[in-house]
Amino acid sequence: MRIIVDTDAGTDDFLAIAYLLSLPGVRIEAITVVHGLAHVEPGARNLRRLLKLAGREDIPVFEGEEYPLRTSHTFPAAWRKMTDELGAVSMPPVSDSRPPENAVAFLKRRLMDRHDPATILALGPLTNLALASGQAAQPAVRQIVTMGGAVEVPGNLFDGNPGGANGVAEWNIYCDPDAAARVFALPVPQVMIGLDATNRVPIGASDVRNFSGRELSTLGRLAADVLGATLHLIMSGLYYAWDPLAAMALVDPSVVEVKGADIEVVTEGREIGRTALLRWNPMSHFKVAVDADAGRFRSEFERTFEKQPGPRR
Repeated sequence: MRIIVDTDAGTDDFLAIAYLLSLPGVRIEAITVVHGLAHVEPGARNLRRLLKLAGREDIPVFEGEEYPLRTSHTFPAAWRKMTDELGAVSMPPVSDSRPPENAVAFLKRRLMDRHDPATILALGPLTNLALASGQAAQPAVRQIVTMGGAVEVPGNLFDGNPGGANGVAEWNIYCDPDAAARVFALPVPQVMIGLDATNRVPIGASDVRNFSGRELSTLGRLAADVLGATLHLIMSGLYYAWDPLAAMALVDPSVVEVKGADIEVVTEGREIGRTALLRWNPMSHFKVAVDADAGRFRSEFERTFEKQPGPRR
């Protein structure tokens, strides 16, 4: 399985990407970085550091859009500063070299290759994908799996952020609702892993202790460091397996339960960013994850990061 990861380089993105890098049957062909939890330049640098740690410096990291299409929505500044710095996570330094193309140019070119349709895991706001796919009536996409949205559960803008704009939007969609509306309208197979599913997989302090106490691979130790760096959120009950669940659902769809749906993204007004359910539609190309198997997720996540004999990292 070959995957393009479009990411805002948050801590849960690192867990998801480290998980994919640890799977022998998965190849990440490229990583594209978008605004979100991290700013693009430090986020891309941190991802190159992760790839160096994994011995996968062959994977290109393309820097993408720093701002949404139209709104000025951003994650709280304190969250972005922490994510940019990742001070408690130990990774090697890297040079400042980067591909000559930006993320949107790469994606535009890649989505024209009808002989090799792309599989995309979208872990942040959808700005890069909206711009890259905007000129193609039928982009060459095998599937898009997006972490974002909330259908039959509340949004999460208030979590750790009392000034949240509304109670119905999820952060990734809220940060660029126009982009989400464009991407969700594409006539390609899509799965939305939103809060309806991720709320079923909270990460608590006991999960961190259990995971960190195992004999872990190099990337497993990185994952433990990332979890340690977010312990303040974990202790307050505000941390879930958002992006790791989306990554696992792409590789093993049976970890979530999905239903076909017609979804409309609200792009104006008080409920901006809401992923509104128009109707459940079993014939839709657009699927929504409505449940997740938390026990299976945890056992697979832990097993993947256990230290193995031989060359596996």
